[in-house]
Amino acid sequence: GGGAVALTGLAFIWRPLLALSVHADIARAEGVPVRAVRLAFTLLLAIVIAIAMKIVGVLLIVSMLIIPAATARRFAKSPEQMAILAAIVGAAAVAIGLTASLQWNTPSGPSIVSAAFALFLLANAAGLAFRRA
Repeated sequence: GGGAVALTGLAFIWRPLLALSVHADIARAEGVPVRAVRLAFTLLLAIVIAIAMKIVGVLLIVSMLIIPAATARRFAKSPEQMAILAAIVGAAAVAIGLTASLQWNTPSGPSIVSAAFALFLLANAAGLAFRRA
């Protein structure tokens, strides 16, 4: 339920948030309520973190906020594409980490973080290989 609320809120403020992320003064000139958008985004992020911390823990939340986005950044050409790729990378990291956890009887949180980090390293290696070619 909390995730649905957060996604709905994010969809509602996506355009103003995108304008704000480019430059606050330009967004303000375009009529974006900068303070309200920042507050809404902060509240959405706080809701997601508060709910998820109780479910999966702090380590997993912090790493899953940062690593998939950093991985997707290498291949994305637009903010929308980066958001979709980050969600795919995050889902893949969870699937790989949970499979590894089951296979080798390791804790699920660190296994998911390790899988996300491995995907990040693979993406960086692939990005370097494509850049050289």
